[in-house]
Amino acid sequence: MASSGPDLKLVSSPPRKADAVGVLLTDMATLSPERRRLAEAGGFEAKAGETLVVPGEAAALEVIVGVGSNGSGSAGVAEYRLAGAAFARAVRREHHAALVAGPEAGPEMVAALAEGVGLAGYRFLAHKGAGTAATPMTDRISLVAGGRGVRAAFDQAVAIVNAVALARDLINEPGGSLVPEQFVERARSAVDGRSELKLSVWDEKKIAREKLGGLLAVNRGSIHPPRLLMISYTPSTKARAAKKVALVGKGITFDSGGLSLKTGTGMMTMKIDMAGGAAVLAAMCMLETLGCPNSVTAYIPLTDNMPSGDAIRPGDVFTARNGKTVEVLNTDAEGRLVLADALSLAVESEPDAIVDIATLTGSVTGALGVRYAGLMGNDEDLLEQAQQAAAAAGENVWPLPLPDDYRKDLESEVADLRNIGKGPYGGALVAGLFLREFVGDLPWVHFDLGLAAMSEVDEGLLVKGGTGTGARTLARLAASLG
Repeated sequence: MASSGPDLKLVSSPPRKADAVGVLLTDMATLSPERRRLAEAGGFEAKAGETLVVPGEAAALEVIVGVGSNGSGSAGVAEYRLAGAAFARAVRREHHAALVAGPEAGPEMVAALAEGVGLAGYRFLAHKGAGTAATPMTDRISLVAGGRGVRAAFDQAVAIVNAVALARDLINEPGGSLVPEQFVERARSAVDGRSELKLSVWDEKKIAREKLGGLLAVNRGSIHPPRLLMISYTPSTKARAAKKVALVGKGITFDSGGLSLKTGTGMMTMKIDMAGGAAVLAAMCMLETLGCPNSVTAYIPLTDNMPSGDAIRPGDVFTARNGKTVEVLNTDAEGRLVLADALSLAVESEPDAIVDIATLTGSVTGALGVRYAGLMGNDEDLLEQAQQAAAAAGENVWPLPLPDDYRKDLESEVADLRNIGKGPYGGALVAGLFLREFVGDLPWVHFDLGLAAMSEVDEGLLVKGGTGTGARTLARLAASLG
């Protein structure tokens, strides 16, 4: 198994033999004078995500977990997620820990605690030796809660955590072992046994017959054949107002830059360049547990981007699926080329909404940093719903414009489009404008992950490595469109 994490259990009372027990605290005034002195000495203020470890009675340790409002007026889902994550980190070296949710924690808060515990407790262990001391991890965390609806909420949260773990596993896997065919096999394993999901794959011959010129162009430098992975979700009961949704994820399994070669440092993290595809696959695995009433189809174009004797050259021209010709002036701007074909295919199915996600530009990280994804699109209602879904998932997005006057930067002297702009600035916006050329008039939004696809630190819900960012947002968005 590539990833691991604590075995999450829902129980009605604290286990007798737990090594650590956590209790939630919203107000410092409820602490005993002795505990308050300890808290003040340690700078603990009961803010969400703070922990205070003190000697316990029934357990070896007691962990007081802050779930304060952080100035918002009252503790909500975001604070409970942070509390769960903080507890998972505080008990990382204990074999069995229990977190008492408290009687005031309803189903939504219990689910948030479980998400926080599960996501912060994730570890990627595929290439670690057995018993690696540098990777401490709790064996089991019991969440103590009860009441109507709690079991269903907890089970849903665990399913979400497992799906995000799948995305993180894929992102963390080295590019040399996660080639397109391996990505497909991992997807088959994830979909196997799910009656609501159907998987289909186009090989290189089918891709050529179907004229996916962008995917073929990027793949020319690789020894590994490309794949187009498609997954369809059919709800068990179709509501009258059910929508058709298309999810498109960039699947560059490793990005060397092609002949426009990246620097050695710039290449070090480029196994993450399929994070958009991983997020889409994970989102598809969440739809049933979220009760999604809409029909959803995922399109994930898969290839690596490598230099070779026949790699696509700067100045070459290819024809995309929708018939538009593209002059490739920088082979390191390859993600938009494979997305052009996938978006064109999505348009042909006439969905009510198209959503794409990609580690598309470094420019977006220059603008927003490593904790935010950029959000662009052509439909205000869909953009607003995307922001709402991200807020509900606790994932950071920031809306960016698609200025029509920047469109001239994509004008080519020899083709319909060039794949990069004519200047050094606004790269994320120009890339968004390029994608807009392949969605027609259909409602569409684009998430540019940039380096939000990975984390250099353990913080909040994130652990070092692949983040799986976007998966929970995509699933919520697909499920909420109506």
